[in-house]
Amino acid sequence: MKVLVTGAAGYVGCVLVPKLLAAGHEVVAYDTMYYGAQGLLPHPRLKVIKADIRDTARFSEALLDVKAVIHLACISNDPSFELDPALGKSINYDCFEPMVLAAQKAKVERFIYVSSSSVYGVSESPDVDENHPLKPLTDYSRFKAMCEKVLLSRRAPGFAATIIRPATVCGYSPRTRLDLSVNILTNLAVNKRRITVFGGSQKRPNIHIDDISELYVKLLEWPAAKIDGGVYNAGYQNYTIAELAQMVKRVVETEFPEKAPIAIATSPTNDLRSYHVSSNKIAKDLGFVPKHTVEDAIRDLCKAFKEGKLPDSLDDPRYFNVRIMKNFSAQPTQPA
Repeated sequence: MKVLVTGAAGYVGCVLVPKLLAAGHEVVAYDTMYYGAQGLLPHPRLKVIKADIRDTARFSEALLDVKAVIHLACISNDPSFELDPALGKSINYDCFEPMVLAAQKAKVERFIYVSSSSVYGVSESPDVDENHPLKPLTDYSRFKAMCEKVLLSRRAPGFAATIIRPATVCGYSPRTRLDLSVNILTNLAVNKRRITVFGGSQKRPNIHIDDISELYVKLLEWPAAKIDGGVYNAGYQNYTIAELAQMVKRVVETEFPEKAPIAIATSPTNDLRSYHVSSNKIAKDLGFVPKHTVEDAIRDLCKAFKEGKLPDSLDDPRYFNVRIMKNFSAQPTQPA
């Protein structure tokens, strides 16, 4: 089918788009290109549109003959959001319902919204499932939760709405982010031989970038009735930050045996988000079980470092969303 992916030039988008093309789909990659478009290689079934999701008229034009929307685009972490809360709200929430309405008007049959497992906030529950109360701690996660409600309220015959709450994504992408927990630790281990753990006891769910991308492809294959109204956690392994650090140390020392051992230091943190996410529902209802481990993600990053695919990884702003967003936070919001 013809699929429109918002945020297609981003971290997950640059892995997802080739998978969609390989599956035979026609893809419209819709992105502001804040982080560039180097990860989107030319393809006869790929159309790249540099545009803003807040421009509802432009978004509506891009929906011609589109049968499914996968909505990845957002200001995608708390530090970036906090640079300019008004900008973040305009992108992450204000334009969302106009987008959904435009998709319905264009006869889009499936709308897949990528929310976040951070909507759960802090929980001592041994397994946070989809029925757990939402207790978002930040505007970023609060607007994610609010968009979920908007989408579900707009469900209609012929318009299947699905919400995915991904765990923290890890692994290599043509547009790699090095501001996500596993990726941060791996970058420091490889290039500084020293990891600083902030806190350490916080539990975080994780999922390999290949697995979450494969899930989005599969959501186009399953019958619409099967996924309509579905809200699903999508994670694989839950670890504490301290456990992740030890894992990174072990894998990186194995991958680079000629280099010095990696030291681990611990510092206090105000980031108290901690939750153990259960992905049993998506396994039971849809049969989706991730195949790649966190160790696989670390090894993939090590391979990329060895091959020179991540040059200047400690300092280049392109790997860190908040550094790029500092250049855009003062721009005026575009009218819908």
